[in-house]
Amino acid sequence: MFTIGDFARHGRVSVRMLRHYDAIGLLRPARTDPVSGYRFYEAGQLARLNRVIALKDLGFTLEQVRSILDERLGTEELRGMLRLRRAELEDAVAAATARLARVEARLRTIESEGRMPTEDIVVKSIPPVRVAELTGIADGFGPEHIGPVIQPLYDELCRRLERAGVEPAGPGIAWYEDAPGGGGAVVVHAGVTVASGAGGGEDFEIVDLPGIEQAATIVHRGPMDRVMPTAQALARWIDTAGHRSAGYARELYLECPQDREKWVTELQEPITPA
Repeated sequence: MFTIGDFARHGRVSVRMLRHYDAIGLLRPARTDPVSGYRFYEAGQLARLNRVIALKDLGFTLEQVRSILDERLGTEELRGMLRLRRAELEDAVAAATARLARVEARLRTIESEGRMPTEDIVVKSIPPVRVAELTGIADGFGPEHIGPVIQPLYDELCRRLERAGVEPAGPGIAWYEDAPGGGGAVVVHAGVTVASGAGGGEDFEIVDLPGIEQAATIVHRGPMDRVMPTAQALARWIDTAGHRSAGYARELYLECPQDREKWVTELQEPITPA
């Protein structure tokens, strides 16, 4: 048997924690000296201690931990429960990471206000183009809404084009429009330039995207979840130059290597005289 101090050392926990677990009936000592009150533990109790710590670290309350352990779940059942909880925590971490990225994007937008050189803005006409496309609905136009919709669309579109034997003839083009019914939802069009003679397949559409008579354009470098400073610099220029936006900006993906930090995207916002 181990003294409480030795057992705590082997279990990598504190003596105070073991005393608390004893008090709430979560992990009783194997024996308690009736005279001195000293607690003694057996090596086999490390298994229960490991389960207690794992479940607690996964976010379960001590009451929940006791209920789970008292049901005497088998190793496979417990492992399945822990994997499920781990997946939930990984999702929470991913959501928190995405939230931090959005905060960082807003901070960069604030820091860059008024500092984007106007020579980066080019006004030009955009020719019509034929594209293969898939569409989806995003809850809003923020990066946190667009990103989870557009990336799977492009992944699926590339698979379908390859299956149909259709070769891209140019860069990807994304464009947006308000979803029917309002409420802030946005129709996301994920397109890839194809040859003028290309025909549609059963599982994707071929669309002749009309040209834009006059568009204010700017090049964004880096991942699209950090596009906010560039997009707002374009908006400020449009307003200062006496123009009016005539719709959502298209996104022309000029370079899309594996490293998203090296992405190059041209924003093309249609404009009209104010």
